Amino acid sequence: MLFSPWQLRSVKARNRIVISPMDQFSASNGFASDWHLVQLGRYALGGAGIVFVEATAITPEGRITSGDLGLWQDEQIAPLARIAKFLKEEGSIPAIQIAHAGRKANTRRPWLGLGPLTEQDYANGEECWQTVAPSALPGGEGWALPRELDAADLKVLRAAWRAAAVRALAAGFEIIELHAAHGYLLHEFLSPLANQRRDAYGGNFAGRIRFPLEVVEELREVIPAAVPFFVRVSAEDRVEGGWSLADTVSFAKELKIRGVDLVDCSSGGILGGTATLSSRPLGLGFQVPFAEAVRVQADIMTMAVGLIIKADQAEAILRNGQADLIAIGREALTNPNWPLHAERALHKKDDYSLWPKQFRLYLANRAQRLKTLGYPDWV
Repeated sequence: MLFSPWQLRSVKARNRIVISPMDQFSASNGFASDWHLVQLGRYALGGAGIVFVEATAITPEGRITSGDLGLWQDEQIAPLARIAKFLKEEGSIPAIQIAHAGRKANTRRPWLGLGPLTEQDYANGEECWQTVAPSALPGGEGWALPRELDAADLKVLRAAWRAAAVRALAAGFEIIELHAAHGYLLHEFLSPLANQRRDAYGGNFAGRIRFPLEVVEELREVIPAAVPFFVRVSAEDRVEGGWSLADTVSFAKELKIRGVDLVDCSSGGILGGTATLSSRPLGLGFQVPFAEAVRVQADIMTMAVGLIIKADQAEAILRNGQADLIAIGREALTNPNWPLHAERALHKKDDYSLWPKQFRLYLANRAQRLKTLGYPDWV
């Protein structure tokens, strides 16, 4: 099943392997660079069916760091279109995630230590801007106090999401994903730990899901019927008193009504800077049960992600009906050819027929030489 073609609306992927959006924090003023082309292009060469561009901010203030990609102006379309074109030419479906970081914006890049920016960061030239959130509550100890969004702000943000989706389509992306996970803005509206508003956009479950659903409606209006629409969620806050799996199932039912095709099931991130913050140990495939529960109980397609590292593990998830797509993230960072290796492992293939034509002869000759030398396991 992992290597069976998968079709949704007018999009047909060569297999069910998806490269997750993985932030690189290496853009300048929101513009994609050669780094992004090479980083993402290698996954298409590696055989993935769908390749996602990282979380791409809808406004400058919606960036996690000053190195995030953006789609808040038309000039940012062209470098992303170059990436989408290359992915498509090499057999992968180009996809993009659009996002706003909310109170987790304006932070340090990972190699500088993550967390809130410091005075030293500002002295070194890092940008600084006011963060915003559903409620004036910091994301954790030491984090900046965000400004609470008012009704006028929400109108502006809905328009910004809509405009970013239009630009993503103009760039040639064939799947759009809305980021509503990992403690970023839309997740902040969903979670009672971050949303303590007393207006129509807070309080009970219906109030807390109101703004995310309004954004979904804005996007589905401009995303053509032929284009799949995904939403990434944190299926659980994994913190006492937070957003629950039952909440996610109910939310997913509302997403389906509004034309969302698939729910991408991650977890955590509502507090601090770690996406999967939890006191519980995280084992292989630790988020797969979330994808299964949403798929079964909300009757909507799902994508499983989180420590899926082996081909037979991915195949079993599909065969057991736990998800429709398999997202590979950090495993692809260490091995961008993971799909091609997985295909050989599952099909017990000795040839390299699915590898890029530029590689095949060299690898076949190498494999034969290694076998002759008595090293078949190295092939």
